[in-house]
Amino acid sequence: MKIPVELDPDVDDLAPTGGDITAYDERHFVTYLRLLDAKAENADWKEVAQIVLHRDPVAEELRSYRCWQSHLERAQWMSREGYKRLLEQAAANQA
Repeated sequence: MKIPVELDPDVDDLAPTGGDITAYDERHFVTYLRLLDAKAENADWKEVAQIVLHRDPVAEELRSYRCWQSHLERAQWMSREGYKRLLEQAAANQA
């Protein structure tokens, strides 16, 4: 990892897409973990958007929902596939 992980960073309206782990992803590892935990606990997306993503789902419901959905999808990708890239990078750095 090149970027320090932040505990409660602000987020963009949309998370990155694609098959590469970005600097944004690295800064938001904790955000992604919090979203996955909330999903596992069946937490209300509006509450998660407000607490984790710093969005106001009452004032901007569609924007907040898209932000939550985008970041949750990225978190799920990270847990399914992205972590493999982290392992590959770590192995390459040790070689």
